[in-house]
Amino acid sequence: MATIPAASLLSLSTLCPREWNSLKTSSFVPRWANNNCLKQVVLKQSGKKYPSWARASQITGSAAITAEKLNQEIGCLGVKAEEGEGKLTKVVLKSDGGSEVEIYLFGGCISSWKIPEGKDLLFVRPDAVFNGQKPISGGIPHCFPQFGPGPMQQHGFARNMTWSVASSSNSEGNPTVTLELKDNAYTHSMWDFKFLATYKVTVDSDKLSTELIIKNTDNKAFSFTAALHTYFRASVTGALVKGLKGCKTLSKFPDPQNPVEGVEEREIVNFPGFVDCIYLDAPNKLRLENGLGNAISIENKNWGDAVLWNPHLQMEACYKDFVCVENAKIGKVELEPGQTWSGLQYLTAS
Repeated sequence: MATIPAASLLSLSTLCPREWNSLKTSSFVPRWANNNCLKQVVLKQSGKKYPSWARASQITGSAAITAEKLNQEIGCLGVKAEEGEGKLTKVVLKSDGGSEVEIYLFGGCISSWKIPEGKDLLFVRPDAVFNGQKPISGGIPHCFPQFGPGPMQQHGFARNMTWSVASSSNSEGNPTVTLELKDNAYTHSMWDFKFLATYKVTVDSDKLSTELIIKNTDNKAFSFTAALHTYFRASVTGALVKGLKGCKTLSKFPDPQNPVEGVEEREIVNFPGFVDCIYLDAPNKLRLENGLGNAISIENKNWGDAVLWNPHLQMEACYKDFVCVENAKIGKVELEPGQTWSGLQYLTAS
């Protein structure tokens, strides 16, 4: 029996319902157990062995750079490191126009995007854990090098590792920070390739821009899938998305293990109940009206696909307060040695 520690799979309280469903309905038999106050998943399947992944902190070292030391290195107007929830280090970007973005180095996760009037347009779930052991549930987490279930941990490892600050800058009052993540023994235990991931985040008065760049630094080719699992603060009964009509769809309702193929015929897509739907070859611009008085333009370059998700009653405590509209790369990206792929996202509030 192989044991997969808590950092490699989420505890029951922080596991997305679509992730939990994929475990429940698979050939794996899940069992939840306590181990030193951490929950772990024990997966078993008769006659087969599965790998055991150590926590990232066990391999890379748990000592993260402090906010104080990071500020000595940054020295850039509008970019400041602070101690965040659970004493995790975060980087705060403040534009001259009054917008503010918070990015946790753990997971490279954007946890907050406040526009000048003070509204936070992103949502962090009330069951989110800030302990450096489990991915942060909410904001804009990374899914790399795997989106969804597969041979490695759910949604890959990038959201479960501490990124480093590569550089920062400020152009005309709009601050930028670039984070990076490199392969190590932890990543090689699941995905045996060398890579460099960089994540560039820029904020101005009404726009949050991100660019994820993946470079193959290995001497052999690799493939990956990816997504930005964006949680938008919303009133689920009033939220709607425009721009998806005509897209091919893979809907995981009612059976997540057997998606139903179709074509989106609606001009306006809403969230009447459980929604978990992939939109293939989606337009590079969508519009979300969050039901709280804000409209958000969601533009992208090179992501290609989109995902809408709301867990409905599977997450009764908070499903009414958010919707996920995700840019994704469902089909595998193939990279030869030395090649790069980039995906850009532009969120504009009005």
